[in-house]
Amino acid sequence: MPLHDWAALPGWEGVHQVWIVELLYWIKPRLPQGYRAYIGVTPTFAIGAPAEERPDVGVRDWPPADGPQAPPPKLPSATPDNPAEEPDQEMAVATLQGEPALLIERRGLLIAAIELVSPRNKDRPAACAAYASTYVGYLLKGIHLLLVDVHRRPVQFSFADQIASELRLDQSACPAPFALAYRVGEPAPRGGRFLAVWRRPLTVGSPLPPLRLPLSVQESVLVDLEATYMRAAAAAYLG
Repeated sequence: MPLHDWAALPGWEGVHQVWIVELLYWIKPRLPQGYRAYIGVTPTFAIGAPAEERPDVGVRDWPPADGPQAPPPKLPSATPDNPAEEPDQEMAVATLQGEPALLIERRGLLIAAIELVSPRNKDRPAACAAYASTYVGYLLKGIHLLLVDVHRRPVQFSFADQIASELRLDQSACPAPFALAYRVGEPAPRGGRFLAVWRRPLTVGSPLPPLRLPLSVQESVLVDLEATYMRAAAAAYLG
């Protein structure tokens, strides 16, 4: 099935959910012994964060006084003569949500990931920066990545170019839609690690090419993007 123009069609969210499942069905039986594939939600701002949830607020320890610990000062209570102070402004704001991703682990360590880009991942500068940081974070932590973006808008932004800029890779421009594979290799003589990159431009109306998901320098799984996309689109969009 040729790639759809998702700038002109609704229904991407359904395709996204089914495509991740189809990729899981494709990859799971093809993994070498010892690897495990599962669907999880990748943190938006950090990779490898502690498993337990932490409050996203600051907690202040009051400075000790001479002798026993001094209690924190009491705030004035609301009374009819002293009503609770109202905020200057209160509004709803957009939040950045973690996307479902296909994750590969071995011996409890995250080895590789497949991420499918959604329009909301790049619908504003804050989202572009946050998700680009997530994708770069995979590579900096030695995690192989297959990144697929079938959305050509916004035309002035490309995660492929943003990742190349963050990692200082000398590459020509690679606008969306595209499919990219990154393999993190051995330590480089001058520091860091070797990074192998495979770039496959996608074209609306044409089939998607196959692309390998690296698992190590020697091992990989050939992913049939076209077959998995075709089944997802037929089930979620056309169905």
